[in-house]
Amino acid sequence: MSKVQPAVLEPIPAVARHLFFMLNSGRDAKKSLKALARLVDGESVLVGIGASLAQALRRGIDGLAVFPHYAGAGFEVPSTPFALWLWLRGDDRGVLLHRSLELEAALAPAFSLVQAIDAFRYRNGLDLSGYEDGTENPKGAKAIAAAVRADGGPGIAGSSYAAIQQWVHDMDALEAMSPKEQDNVIGRRKRDNVELARAPASAHVKRTAQESFAPEAFVVRRSMPW
Repeated sequence: MSKVQPAVLEPIPAVARHLFFMLNSGRDAKKSLKALARLVDGESVLVGIGASLAQALRRGIDGLAVFPHYAGAGFEVPSTPFALWLWLRGDDRGVLLHRSLELEAALAPAFSLVQAIDAFRYRNGLDLSGYEDGTENPKGAKAIAAAVRADGGPGIAGSSYAAIQQWVHDMDALEAMSPKEQDNVIGRRKRDNVELARAPASAHVKRTAQESFAPEAFVVRRSMPW
């Protein structure tokens, strides 16, 4: 599929920058998006269109929705939708900064930058906890089937859905645990990434197992500390 943005399936880069934009009322979004298209390649800069922008462009995209808000005892997961998301990827933070300024200028005055988040690769792609994230990512043809739409016609086929989330770890609480307690929280051994045969039901791998959902929730995860 020639319309696939390569960054969807490529390994995470050494450094990255996430830019989140709002659409300004009464502005010509199409003109700014045409200017943006001349600066992106889907590899060093990936583009994501939010539900509000799709509606402004009068383009219905089935399955595209605003991430829901969740709250429970002692936790809250807010919903923070944006009109446009750009994922800048590379190996030099300075280069990404200059590129982000160029992109911001191209999108003005229709779009305003609301938030910028710098991210980096830790060791060989570990979470800052020291555990590997995305162990169960599908590979090869299965990854393409999980992350890329094959249907939908022009403009939709070859696209992907992205749920962008920013998490804050309680590193003090984690470091206060013994290695065995940490492994039980995650459900894997940190030293070799092997899943525990008798992981507790509360373990992360038990609560998020892709095959535990109906239908099975096969996704491709891309995680970077920030």
